[in-house]
Amino acid sequence: MEYILDTADIQAIKHCNEFYPLAGVTTNPSIIAKENRNFWEIVKEIRDIIGPDKTFFAQTVQKTADLIVEEAKLMNEKSGGDFCVKIPISEEGLKATIALKKLGIKVLMTAIFSPAQALIAAKAGADYVAPYVNRLDNIIGDGCEVVAEIVEQFAIHNMPCKVLAASFKNAQQVHQCAAAGCQCVTVSADVLQTVIMHPMTDAAIAGFERDWQNVYGDKKILDF
Repeated sequence: MEYILDTADIQAIKHCNEFYPLAGVTTNPSIIAKENRNFWEIVKEIRDIIGPDKTFFAQTVQKTADLIVEEAKLMNEKSGGDFCVKIPISEEGLKATIALKKLGIKVLMTAIFSPAQALIAAKAGADYVAPYVNRLDNIIGDGCEVVAEIVEQFAIHNMPCKVLAASFKNAQQVHQCAAAGCQCVTVSADVLQTVIMHPMTDAAIAGFERDWQNVYGDKKILDF
């Protein structure tokens, strides 16, 4: 399982990159626009934090295959490390993916809402597909079930494409996708932090501290 942070908030990236085993950072036009700063400055700052080996994902804003490819090539060149272009699924997007595969540039096909979309994206050469979990739940769909179906379908057809589940609102959705066998999840900082939270964990830690202090007070192991 790869945990990928879904944000362009520099402070959130710094914090999560320090404390969590991140595989990379994903962005999209909405996330970038929220920062309201120069695009390349944001890219450089993110790369400086995560280093060259973790994957940085940025989405094209072009509509036609030729321009998608050109934009992907530029981002790949300027990202300064492991890079994957995000392309929303469409006819032009599929054409661009086929071309980018030949150039050795990794592709995440995004805005996936059905197993059929995911399979054809994988067949076109996408390295990742991103099904939107919570957005499906919001229209009385079952986002986690769609993820499970995509995982099963890829296994049946022996597709090397990874399922990178996206659009989460809670840790339960993340858990269900992991249980279904998806290889990656991309989550906001607040959802990532809730993954490690549990009231029984808090109670156990409080018990350890209480029992130690009852015998040793404020003395720590380093003090012996």
